[in-house]
Amino acid sequence: MNIKYMLGAMISIPLLPILYFQGKKIERTIPKLPEATDVEGMSAVENTQSFQIVAIGESTIAGVGANSHATGFIGTLANELSAQIPATISWKVYAKSGYTAKCVTQKIIPTIEDQNVDIIVIGLGGNDSFALRTPKRWKKDINDLIINIRSKYPKTPIVFTNMPPIKEFTAFTGTFKFVIGNLVLHLGKELEKIVKHHENVYFNARNLEYDDLINRMNLDAAPEDFFSDGVHPSELAYQVWAKDMAEFMVENVNFKRKSILAS
Repeated sequence: MNIKYMLGAMISIPLLPILYFQGKKIERTIPKLPEATDVEGMSAVENTQSFQIVAIGESTIAGVGANSHATGFIGTLANELSAQIPATISWKVYAKSGYTAKCVTQKIIPTIEDQNVDIIVIGLGGNDSFALRTPKRWKKDINDLIINIRSKYPKTPIVFTNMPPIKEFTAFTGTFKFVIGNLVLHLGKELEKIVKHHENVYFNARNLEYDDLINRMNLDAAPEDFFSDGVHPSELAYQVWAKDMAEFMVENVNFKRKSILAS
């Protein structure tokens, strides 16, 4: 039993009516930003190995708040991996704003027909937190997602990105940050446990904190510069996040050598 989650849930229950009305107000004030439309791309390096990345998930993976995928998360991730490995990285995005882990399993995974997928990157957690998923329900939905992916790609590395930094969302009230922000941390702890039971599945468990990223990457920026609408990342945030994610992947994922001439 997750004692910390249970205690947090007990404290949060009286706040649910407040959350409902605050949520409606936040929903009205946040602009409806589109998803990025360039769902495929490549970062090429001549005469090197090649990798195909498929990115799956919710609005962050769909590129909401970025001008394009090429200059957002997945494009920057591909550029960074391409330079660090080095390799030619092709990428393709399957993501939808508003989707939970269960939605991704039911509606996105069946549509993926790519044959040669070398890395699968997954970004989830925001919508499951907004839907007040319990850690137990989240565990089931994530395990179902991994099992469904494994039925198509038995040995492909699966990499979960960091959980969204809900406590940093500038559009959210203190109540929202407390309830939903703490819940997403619990879901992250659960995901950390889940991946240990699956071979070749990884999770970047570092909590995203923009002050930390600014200091570590020596950026001339303020925390508010990392949001496009107070909730979704700005293009700067996508790029910084992707660079941090690339470092995690290079350190943890086994990039098996693969000749570009043989693809």
